[in-house]
Amino acid sequence: MSDSHQPSARATRLTGRIAALILIALALVYGLGGSVIEYAFASDPLGPRVFPVALAVVLAGLSILYFLKPGACEGFPTGPLLVKVLAIPVLTVISIALFEPAGFAASIFVLTLGTGYIFGAPLKLALIGAVGHAALWWLIFSYLLEVYLPAGMLFG
Repeated sequence: MSDSHQPSARATRLTGRIAALILIALALVYGLGGSVIEYAFASDPLGPRVFPVALAVVLAGLSILYFLKPGACEGFPTGPLLVKVLAIPVLTVISIALFEPAGFAASIFVLTLGTGYIFGAPLKLALIGAVGHAALWWLIFSYLLEVYLPAGMLFG
């Protein structure tokens, strides 16, 4: 790539600052979500709130540092790369929306299939990987860890 196509230092700092603002917003949402977790008073003295809130504080602190001094980063993606970059969060939201109605296994299947396909896996291999990934995590959570997972309308 020639130098004329390289993003300017100002543009890369702006991209870094936009990423930092997104991470700060994520830290706020995550911290607020963690702060409202209810728990029995007789349980762990710190309760389940401490870990997500502490992670949110660390993420916010590091994001503020990154905002103040973003350093070098890639320019903002365009064209097909932008589509791929935006497809992952959209796919994640779709997977989360499917979690209750379709169940854990179907949700993880969709997320894995889409991610594999976005990153260039042939459809057949993405399907095999998605089935294996969904089955693996279902077995680990349901049978090894004995965690309740919604089966959804498909399997419930």
